[in-house]
Amino acid sequence: MSAQDTSMFDDLLQEKRAFDPPEEFTRNAVVRNDECYKRAQEDYEGYWEDEAKELKWFSPWKKVLDWSPPHARWFVDGKINISFNCLDRHLNTPRRNKAAIIWEGEDGEVKTITYLQLFREVCKFSNCLKKLGVRKGDIVAIYMPMLVESAIAMLACARIGAIHNVVFGGFSPDSLAERINDSKAKVVITADGGWRRGRVLGLKHNTDRAVEHCPSVEHVINVKRIPGESYLLNMEDGRDHWYHQLMYGTSDSCPAEELDSEDISFILYTSGTTGKPKGIVHSTGGYAVGAYSTNKYVFDLKEEDIFWCTADVGWITGHSYVVYGPLLCGATILMYEGAPDFPEKDRFWNMIAHHKVSVFYTAPTAIRAFMKWGDEYPAGHDLSSLRLLGSVGEPINPEAWIWYYTNIGKGRCPVVDTWWQTETGSIMISALPGVTTLKPGFAGPAMPGIDATVLDEKGNEVVQGSGLLAIRKPWPSMIRTIWGDDERYVQTYFSKWDNRTYFPGDGAKRDAAGNFMILGRVDDVLNVAGHRIGTMEIESALVDHPAVAEAAVVGKAHEIKGQAIVAFVSLKGSSKADIALLSELKEHVVEKIGALARPEDILITPDLPKTRSGKIMRRLLRDIAEGRALSDVTTLADPDVVADLRAEYEENYGA
Repeated sequence: MSAQDTSMFDDLLQEKRAFDPPEEFTRNAVVRNDECYKRAQEDYEGYWEDEAKELKWFSPWKKVLDWSPPHARWFVDGKINISFNCLDRHLNTPRRNKAAIIWEGEDGEVKTITYLQLFREVCKFSNCLKKLGVRKGDIVAIYMPMLVESAIAMLACARIGAIHNVVFGGFSPDSLAERINDSKAKVVITADGGWRRGRVLGLKHNTDRAVEHCPSVEHVINVKRIPGESYLLNMEDGRDHWYHQLMYGTSDSCPAEELDSEDISFILYTSGTTGKPKGIVHSTGGYAVGAYSTNKYVFDLKEEDIFWCTADVGWITGHSYVVYGPLLCGATILMYEGAPDFPEKDRFWNMIAHHKVSVFYTAPTAIRAFMKWGDEYPAGHDLSSLRLLGSVGEPINPEAWIWYYTNIGKGRCPVVDTWWQTETGSIMISALPGVTTLKPGFAGPAMPGIDATVLDEKGNEVVQGSGLLAIRKPWPSMIRTIWGDDERYVQTYFSKWDNRTYFPGDGAKRDAAGNFMILGRVDDVLNVAGHRIGTMEIESALVDHPAVAEAAVVGKAHEIKGQAIVAFVSLKGSSKADIALLSELKEHVVEKIGALARPEDILITPDLPKTRSGKIMRRLLRDIAEGRALSDVTTLADPDVVADLRAEYEENYGA
């Protein structure tokens, strides 16, 4: 966006509220001053070299960075293993008998596994994979619920140098087959099922349907999760194996493979909300350093912390902040199998109180749902164990931020609003909770060692104001390529300005203090009467209204304005939808932004169409608003939502 296009909308983004970290938090924080920023600015490569030295390397690197734009190699010729660093490195310390994972099933079952026990289970399963012929460089697909065995499978692949391709357990057989075939996976690890809102998700049945079309698959390993259902499963002789039978009697001794820093650690496919999913390739050494460093600094991890990141291992957040990053730091992780509203809408708060969670990291989608359900649910539980809150996945509206800070953190827990992507591997922009003054809606400054900025369309820097987010230097955990399509990698990420500058595809605003507000995807920008308006701006104005829990804004063709604004709005529990409220919401947007931002249509709806990772599918909302045939809905958590929305929108607005 140009300055001319955005100046009339800047008032909404002039956030005046600010919160300094509590003095007691700063006194005990991992980072208490800005020395790490200065160190990274003075000696960029030296800063990352110091971070890498905190991990265990089998052989040292010969060069910190080899940058041949747009391809980077970090810690060149160094030898490392991320599984070794997550497990073996802790065994000669008091962490040996410390809880590594506390797991809770949706049915209330709880398991705790120590670092020593996890090490032994990972070694055993590593040997199981070897017995099935899995070797360094082979691809293993993991299609699992949130189980301890999911983490074991990932760590076992990493231990022997196999490349894992984790596929979210909510994806359809077709989506699973697409990801298996693109990666040419040799083995699939799945489970008979998983629990979700009291229902069993039949993952093995989905796997069977998928592998019918996957000639590369030689073996399927099945974890037993659902009692008494085994007779319903198809177990194909020679191909299918029970996890517990493979593990029985297998040795728990398996030395970690010494891997090159640039060996591929894993492939993770983007969710595919638009176009063909991209297989994002991550390295071993650089990814380990990024995951370790950001967990340590952003989440201020201490030995006594119970860290709960609510993401699924099927997403990058689950890789970096459920499994690898916390274990690299020697933390205790809480993993949960089920939904946040089962059996009641206080499930998360009940678990925080019961397990004494101290660091809680969740998505704005979930936070807005909590707001919608009502303050009484968290108020009914003792959340005093919490000391730090985090947000991830998309920009968080200022009012949702304030609700989170006030109702969950009770005004005493800093909120780290993190920006990063599957492609970046680890957090790029965030407050450091013991140092940064927090501003609702602003993610914060770039992390130490990350050269983030805002550029205009021509590549000129916007020192203060709105434009396009850009990263000007490589970083250790960055994407290495797109699996099987390096040309697409270059074109997608390094062709906007030059082959040295990474373009994430997001708009951003930077304030005078260097804090970034992420404005959302640039393809979510509307052109109304010649003026460009970010959907996030209008959504934030709507959510600012006390009746609104969540909002999604799209554009539809308009013969005079070019585009008209259409808003889909969910209300908080006690609010009532009527004509007066619709008028009030339109005027509220005008008051916050200006008359040009007044929505043409507002539809009140109980649900918005979201992917299984919780992101709103604005593409489908545009289809509804413009009366087009619906595009692909396979990645939706609940496809019925779209059909209901279309019928209601057509009834109200005649699309």
